[in-house]
Amino acid sequence: MELCIMLLECCRQVQNYDPYYGRLGQRFCMISKVYQENFEKCFVQQYSTIHQLVTEKIRNVVAMFFAHLLGTNSLPWHVLAYIRLTEEDTTSSSRIFIKILFQELSENLGIRLLNERLTDPETTEDDDPKSARFSVNFFTSIGLGGITEKLRDYLQNMSRLIKQQKKLLVSDLSQVLEYDTKRHRKRRKRE
Repeated sequence: MELCIMLLECCRQVQNYDPYYGRLGQRFCMISKVYQENFEKCFVQQYSTIHQLVTEKIRNVVAMFFAHLLGTNSLPWHVLAYIRLTEEDTTSSSRIFIKILFQELSENLGIRLLNERLTDPETTEDDDPKSARFSVNFFTSIGLGGITEKLRDYLQNMSRLIKQQKKLLVSDLSQVLEYDTKRHRKRRKRE
């Protein structure tokens, strides 16, 4: 773990991101799964404390470095599950990190391949409509609307489902009211 932390610290010290550190991290991950697991822990730790870094460090340390590890499959893509892209769960710092991470991944992999990786069942989970809408708006605003196709479909299907449920509810409610009205009329006639 110390070696992984040291590599991230070295990244932090340079003015601009040096791909050498990404390649070095990639090499360690290829040597042993232990390094891969340690970099995964570093990802979680760095993301949880991202608000403590200045923007320049977010770019140099975390986003570019981890984008390299993800882009080369040195780090498993399920680490992205640690990121909850909602208005409530993100800060301006974490949004900067996510923006740089995904823009770098898009630049290195291309939208098509990035989209394939993101639609892998291991890296995705069903969002509630509010979170999905926030994600669509976020990725569209940073120029990566192409990776939101699945979420857009989800929102569209969810909208249709809600409309159907409302129609059923209104229909059921009107039947109940009609039944109650008939019972009430019968009762009044008896009285």
